[in-house]
Amino acid sequence: MTAETDHDLTREPVAAHEPSPRSGSIALVLLVAAGLVAVAVGLMTLGRAQAQPYILGILAVLAMVGLFNLFAFAAGIIRFVDRNLDDPVMGRIADHAFDGLAVTDPRGHVVYSNAAYLTLTGAAGPQDVRPVERVFIGNPDVSEAVFRLLKAAREGKRQQEEVRISGHDGSQGRWLRMRVRPLGTGKRETRYAVWSIADITRDRERQEDVFQELQHAIEYLDHAPCGFFSVNPAGELAYVNATLANWLDYDLAEIGSGGLKLTDIVSGDGASLLTAIVAVPGEVKTEVFDIDLRMRPGKTMPVRLYHKLAFGADGAPGPSRTLVISRARDERSDPDRAAEVRFMRFFDHTPMAIATVDRGGNVVRANARYAKLGQALGLDSASKSIFRAVNSRDRHLLIAAINQAAEGQADVAPVEVALEGTRERWGQFFVTPVDAAENDAEVAIVHMLETTERRALENQINQSQKMETVGQLAGGIAHDFNNVLSAIMMANDFLLNAHKPTDPSFQDIMQIKQNATRAATLVRQLLAFSRRQTLRPQVLDLGDALSDLAMLLRRLIGEKVKHETIHGRDLWPVKVDVSQFEQVIVNLAVNARDAMPDGGKLIIRTANVTTEEAARLAYKGMPAADYVRIEVADTGTGIPADIRDKIFEPFFSTKEVGKGTGLGLSTVYGIVKQTGGFIYVDSEPGQGTSFQIFLPRHHAEPEVQVEQPAPVVGASNGAAKEAGSVTDAKPRTDLTGQGTILLVEDEEGLRALNARGLRSRGYTVVEAENGVEALEVLEEQSGGIDLVVSDVVMPEMDGPTLLKAMREKNPDIKFIFVSGYAEDAFEKSLPEGQQFDFLPKPFTLSQLVAAVKETMAKAG
Repeated sequence: MTAETDHDLTREPVAAHEPSPRSGSIALVLLVAAGLVAVAVGLMTLGRAQAQPYILGILAVLAMVGLFNLFAFAAGIIRFVDRNLDDPVMGRIADHAFDGLAVTDPRGHVVYSNAAYLTLTGAAGPQDVRPVERVFIGNPDVSEAVFRLLKAAREGKRQQEEVRISGHDGSQGRWLRMRVRPLGTGKRETRYAVWSIADITRDRERQEDVFQELQHAIEYLDHAPCGFFSVNPAGELAYVNATLANWLDYDLAEIGSGGLKLTDIVSGDGASLLTAIVAVPGEVKTEVFDIDLRMRPGKTMPVRLYHKLAFGADGAPGPSRTLVISRARDERSDPDRAAEVRFMRFFDHTPMAIATVDRGGNVVRANARYAKLGQALGLDSASKSIFRAVNSRDRHLLIAAINQAAEGQADVAPVEVALEGTRERWGQFFVTPVDAAENDAEVAIVHMLETTERRALENQINQSQKMETVGQLAGGIAHDFNNVLSAIMMANDFLLNAHKPTDPSFQDIMQIKQNATRAATLVRQLLAFSRRQTLRPQVLDLGDALSDLAMLLRRLIGEKVKHETIHGRDLWPVKVDVSQFEQVIVNLAVNARDAMPDGGKLIIRTANVTTEEAARLAYKGMPAADYVRIEVADTGTGIPADIRDKIFEPFFSTKEVGKGTGLGLSTVYGIVKQTGGFIYVDSEPGQGTSFQIFLPRHHAEPEVQVEQPAPVVGASNGAAKEAGSVTDAKPRTDLTGQGTILLVEDEEGLRALNARGLRSRGYTVVEAENGVEALEVLEEQSGGIDLVVSDVVMPEMDGPTLLKAMREKNPDIKFIFVSGYAEDAFEKSLPEGQQFDFLPKPFTLSQLVAAVKETMAKAG
């Protein structure tokens, strides 16, 4: 540290090109110390008494000097200066720097400048130095840049600008790089700004030379007689030269703006060949491909690609360098090349995946479809084995086929196996041996055709045919069984009328009635599954219908299961049979309850599904349209995958013997299908089950006054109610009547019982075995026929034909059809506008006579 006086705290720093003299010396300090020691030793020789006055005088002088220095240091007259500030090395670095340096104070005055700054600004000497803004004043090319630099200097920020200074008298100008920054980080130092100016003219000239050379290289590449492109790992075209753009009829500006992908210019699955190159970390690979490029108008052109791809240390591919050679001329000039081009087109554009393999199943060569298949299956790009494309459980079949081909067997049977991947896919492999030299690695050609969609369609058709066959069988059985049940129930009613409740056999008769009723319920379920039951659809608001069911559902599912209904807003109307819809919901709720023995939650949701949403759902067999969805979900045990496809089959049940008929879900399926809707199930073991029901939206049509067949009579409406109870739900008061009834029934026993029942209520009954006999009876009957009760399916002449013939003779004759089939099964064969009533089998005596009395009471 050295001390120097400073009489003015605000004086400007001395310029670096006029260095201040170095102050302070350690030799002087040592000399003064040695002198003081010498004086002290000399005084000690004089004796204590004689030396004391001199010592006191010297101490007084030293004390005065020290006290004066303390006051001077406190007043700032003397200060300690770091000797590094006066270091000649540090000063010369700044003074002789190549870049011009200057320091300005808060007022913008230059307080320091080096020699380079004087040279670059044209100053004659230190007295002529000027700040940057005054040097370039009036130069319009520099003024904006200087303004930005001054603004940064005032705000204590860093800023850099590069400007071009025009030369005088037309001489070549210069390029300058000007920077500004604060002097330091302290509050006082930030008020000073450090300016630097560097001449970068030569750097700029070199950059322009490099840019010109680069432009020439691009020009040569763009107009080379072959195409060139680069594609990044995302599959986007990063660069395309003008030649290739011209071949493909694309604008270079359009390609440069982005948006084009490799798949946009490569025809077919050829892009898969380029993206299926096996990655080797740190290596550069060059592959040759013969493919077709797609022109903008849609035409194709054959090309050969030399595709160079570099992989990083982690195996990630970088941008490609791909040379494109057109082979379109070869097709016209060279027959051999033309044949090769045609073969490659056949090879790459075939819908089958083709690969040649060695004895170990490793792929030697493959077409584009095979490369695309490998990517779709999610195979590792490093895998070359064709066996990796096959599921492990079926892999042995393909291995055996390739081994047979390697042994020279000519006829290798095709194998159909499951493919590897996250979803179920199937493929059929055709293996053909290759006749080649022993050193040839290729032993077989493998053709693979994916059969996933075909198998799915076959399964769907088989399932549909099976359900249709079972439905026809169930419907036929139900029809015949209904005749038997009708006879049993009619005879049972006669027995009940003949026995009092106190009779010992009365309970046995009631047991027969209960079992007959139970059998009738099973028959109705079979008819529901076969979609041959009688439906009375009406426009319905599902929200109101589900609200009406809430109390019943709570009683059915019990206290352990929590029930919640979530209604969708503004539900569209649907047209369904109310009672059948209620049966669907009840059956699903009961199944959900049984799946939650320890309790859980039953949720019913409703919502509108637009055509667009239905298309996105992509359920099999369900066309895109407007639907109302009803979801019935539970938190139960779920349905295993192996039985999920069987749950809608009749008599299939996972419950214990005696706890289910297996007709619940088949009934649901039949009702939904007959209504025109669709039902799907989504379930996982342990995660609950969700049934999705889609009912078509009902669009109101303009009302047209057309005479429709009369609705089923009140008695037939009560058939389902009575079939589920032991006794009639509502006692009939007066079921007697008068009139002549023609009873047409081919079942003799049932006809006799029906005739006996009607006669017991006061009617005159005339019997006929079929339609032909009924017409003869009508001709013979002189008193006329008031009502015809006819079966539908009969030999020689069926019911609809009989109705048409009788209406031609007597247009006002009244008709009741009875049948074990649904009404719509024969309604289509009736003349339009015909009126009749319908009573479904089986029915009781009271239902028959009630239907007859109601029809007889109608005005003719």
